[in-house]
Amino acid sequence: MDRLAERCTTMAALVALMFGGFAVAATPADADDDPGDGPRYAPTMLILDASGSMQRPDPAGTMMTAAKNAVRSFVASAPAEARVGLSAYGTGTGNADAEKSAGCRDTKVLHPPTTLDRAALTRSVEGIEARGWTPMGAALRQAAEALPGSGPRSIVLVSDGEDTCAPPEPCEVARELKQQGVDLVLHTIGFAVDAAARTQLSCMAQATGGTYTDAADGRALARTLPRVSAAALRNYTATGRPVAGTPTHRGAPVIGTGQYLDTIGPKETRYYAVTVPAGATAYFSGTVSFPRVRNVASTRDLNVLETRVYGADGKDCNGFEFEQGTKASDGAALTVAQKWDGATKKHPIGLAADTCSGGGTYKFAVTWSRVSDGVPERLPIELLVGIEPGVTDPGPEAATSRTAFTASTGPETAIAGGGSFNVAAALPGSGNYVDTLAPGEFVFYRVKLDWGQGLAYRVILGGNGTHGVENVSNVRTTVYSPLRETIGSDFSSYTGTTTELSDGGKLGTPAVRYRNRTVPAEVGRSSLPGWYYIAVKVGSTSEGGTSAPVPVRLSVSVAGDHEPGPTYGTPLTSGIFEASADTPAAGARSGPAPSRPSAVMSAGPQQDSGSDGVLIGVAVAAGVAVCAAVVGGVLWRRRRRS
Repeated sequence: MDRLAERCTTMAALVALMFGGFAVAATPADADDDPGDGPRYAPTMLILDASGSMQRPDPAGTMMTAAKNAVRSFVASAPAEARVGLSAYGTGTGNADAEKSAGCRDTKVLHPPTTLDRAALTRSVEGIEARGWTPMGAALRQAAEALPGSGPRSIVLVSDGEDTCAPPEPCEVARELKQQGVDLVLHTIGFAVDAAARTQLSCMAQATGGTYTDAADGRALARTLPRVSAAALRNYTATGRPVAGTPTHRGAPVIGTGQYLDTIGPKETRYYAVTVPAGATAYFSGTVSFPRVRNVASTRDLNVLETRVYGADGKDCNGFEFEQGTKASDGAALTVAQKWDGATKKHPIGLAADTCSGGGTYKFAVTWSRVSDGVPERLPIELLVGIEPGVTDPGPEAATSRTAFTASTGPETAIAGGGSFNVAAALPGSGNYVDTLAPGEFVFYRVKLDWGQGLAYRVILGGNGTHGVENVSNVRTTVYSPLRETIGSDFSSYTGTTTELSDGGKLGTPAVRYRNRTVPAEVGRSSLPGWYYIAVKVGSTSEGGTSAPVPVRLSVSVAGDHEPGPTYGTPLTSGIFEASADTPAAGARSGPAPSRPSAVMSAGPQQDSGSDGVLIGVAVAAGVAVCAAVVGGVLWRRRRRS
């Protein structure tokens, strides 16, 4: 039994503990919806406390001044595609007893959750005056009503004290929204609060699977509000140029390099055609993200994706890969990848028309062959296509060992991981990065590696003060190649105390070299420069768990000097995975293609700033592997080529 199987076996006793707990679920995009020009963000409402107590002094002037500054900071850094609204309570009355009746109805939507309008949001913030009561329950209901009626939604509430208007009691309102099936998560921030307010705000967040964070003063709020609000946006819908695969190889749409978006149903196969020049290597992957579903038995929580390669005439070219993942109900994503080198081979003697070798059109098929319980009839699937020309000089010899980890002595940098490969938060290089994850979250970060560079990292999950078996969750980290293939991973169980994921110091990649592809096993997948992805998962706790947020510290070490890399026979003019403007997708639905990144080997994120990595929870394309079914939340993977 290999190491993975052994570890799954030792964790089997925790099976019953790994179910339950709620995390944000993203509603799959309708097959006819226009995916738009990039990642979709969870519409988010900010609720700002403008009660009279916010006039208390703060180093910024008053607590209200500090809160306004924090909102401005978030608005300035939020992604342009985000949908952010603003509401407040306490702005229309005073806080005298005679004004309580009116003050407890004093909640206002100052700006609806439309596509980010920085100027309008800033004007709305500047017009707030703190003077009234604290009707948090009513404000929560109003903010939820202002958000769309379906799909992932988030609320971030900042308060300096308890609700003063109950009923409705705000924690009960949060529970009601969740019981109604509202796919909404509430994150709360206690601004210089006492113990009673902290308890109430924590209850509200926990009732929806959200997080509670303390901010002792204005300076702390200025750091906290942008980070928490960024995390609230981590939901998104899948991205890509729309395409409609066919049920057989005949009539399969021709797609060029880049990322595409289709849908797939249980037991269904979808075909796509890719033209591969002689001597070139084709890359193809499909990513499906599964919505979070409650109460699915571990034995019924298994999915398998397969890919096969066929010639232009439908001949089976014996290119077969599959990926298997458990605990889809925890929101896991699954990627199956294919690296096809048939075009680099010459036709066999006497078979000049062989369609499985040499340049030509190949058909790539994706099949959702095994299906877990509770999934929708169709799910979006992201398709990634790349074409790499043949080389005349492959460059330096393969690097067969992973990069050694070197701890950084620099300060910690706060960052909000993204909800998928597409919106992974960019890490500029070596350093220590801190984030906060709620149970049930999968977040992604990315590091750009050039020829000759490699990375090593470790994840430290800090204690969160929880105890007992009901708070046990499975945690995992995985590092992926630009094709979204797993290069390394580690997992453990988290019990509320400090836990390190490092795989004995082996988490990372070797130096990126073209010849690495000749090395067997996962380290051979570091053969392309570009974005390498690090995913961190904190699994859901049981029904009785507190869903307390988990502090995460990601220490990254990037080593190696730039190397020339291989010499390609055909110059790379648009990049291996970069969208091909001259190859439209046949059979595609209408809708603009998203802009592609300029990085030669990049296919996912579209910006280099950390602000693009701000999404929670995937609806369709987020990818993280979780280990064996017996763990009830751990994905394990196998690959096989026939």
